[in-house]
Amino acid sequence: MQDFMELGERRFGRVNWLGLYTLASREIRRFLAVWTQTLLAPLVTAGLFLMIFNIAIGPQRGDVMGVEFMTFIAPGILMMTVIQNAFANTSSSVVISKVQGNIVDTLMPPLSAGELLLGYLAGGVARGLLVAIAISVALALVLGIVPAHPVAALGFVILGGAFMGAVGLVAGIFAEKFDQMAAITNFIVTPLAFLSGTFYSVEALPPVLYKITHLNPVFYLIDGTRWGVIGVSDSDPLLGFAVCLGSTLLVSLLAWSMLRRGYRLKA
Repeated sequence: MQDFMELGERRFGRVNWLGLYTLASREIRRFLAVWTQTLLAPLVTAGLFLMIFNIAIGPQRGDVMGVEFMTFIAPGILMMTVIQNAFANTSSSVVISKVQGNIVDTLMPPLSAGELLLGYLAGGVARGLLVAIAISVALALVLGIVPAHPVAALGFVILGGAFMGAVGLVAGIFAEKFDQMAAITNFIVTPLAFLSGTFYSVEALPPVLYKITHLNPVFYLIDGTRWGVIGVSDSDPLLGFAVCLGSTLLVSLLAWSMLRRGYRLKA
């Protein structure tokens, strides 16, 4: 009887730790090689958002939920930047490999669908986490914002990176050209990020938009991060964490299924 843990036939057997480490390491080194684009640029963009909003409406806006407007939007901008970069990391990696025709180099090694999923997600989470650390340091130095609940903030950042990393993986597998990837980014990812309470409290929304916003997992990511950083939120952080965890598991399961079947990956 053939050992079910043999690498060539396994699905739920022994983990190929070397292969998983190699793929994760490749994904991390890929964005570190262009750190000015992947790490420095998001920091500058976040700083520009804060500066523009401060100049345009900061002094006139007053307090939001008992805190200054700039303090209120800072955690939202942090999480928005994290999820955008986590999405970009996984989606660009897959799409570029498909367009250049070297996706076979990733599919040929003895890696299961679960190992491929974890390897890609490691790159997205790592990029999001490094971006979050850079922005957090800048917020502490410039605005004096120190996380009120650092463990919770870290948990939501990691969960946000995993969720949007999985979404990026699904989008990258589905897209066959760069223009398809751009359409997904412009018409799905960007609206989800901007229409999620980043720059406002959802309590100010009309009833219909209020209900729609609460169907958006990104809202709970931003709201949970806001609670972790400044201690205020529009919803229960535990509920938000549960929604985000469930959403991450569902999207990861979809990505795993697509990887397992080789959907739009194998000729």
